[in-house]
Amino acid sequence: MDNFDRKKHWENIYHTKETNEVSWYQPNPATSLDFFQQFDIPKSARIIDIGGGDSYLVDHLFDLGYQDITVLDISESALEKAKLRLGDRANKVKWIVADAVTFKPTEKYDFWHDRAAFHFLTQEQDIENYIDNVQQSIKPNGILVIGTFSEQGPKKCSGIEIKQYSETTMTDRLKKYFEKIKCITVDHTTPSDTIQNFVFCSFRKS
Repeated sequence: MDNFDRKKHWENIYHTKETNEVSWYQPNPATSLDFFQQFDIPKSARIIDIGGGDSYLVDHLFDLGYQDITVLDISESALEKAKLRLGDRANKVKWIVADAVTFKPTEKYDFWHDRAAFHFLTQEQDIENYIDNVQQSIKPNGILVIGTFSEQGPKKCSGIEIKQYSETTMTDRLKKYFEKIKCITVDHTTPSDTIQNFVFCSFRKS
């Protein structure tokens, strides 16, 4: 997989599938939104959604009154779909086409959200680069929320291998820079009615 072209793979996925055909489709991202509520994230908070693609999280955050939202995805096609859906509201979003591993943030964030992007990183150097990016990009006491397939979840997604995590392995990966707040496991039902078990963990920058 060393020569695997991540960008090409995801552009192809978003070119060939409709929003409601991909396994991660979620019209109401309730688990992610619960974290915003639990931590009472201010409406002025600077938020970034990593691997957000054409996720509906940004729509719901707007509905809740959040004003400073960045969506990053490796696929330009995914972001274009989201922009079309949002219409005029798309102009209020900062859109970034980049790989989360090599992305160089120019802002500091209060809330870093990643549902199902981190687990696609299977090379040790990529994982380290991602974590280094996160710790440099989050403000002191900022919140990090990561959702990945759990050890009871799938081993592959979209035809490629992923890295499963448990509460323990995820906490160990991040403990150098982040203090765990809580972890939960959640079942996600895909459009094809299969169940995927996720682990979501929240952390505070230490």
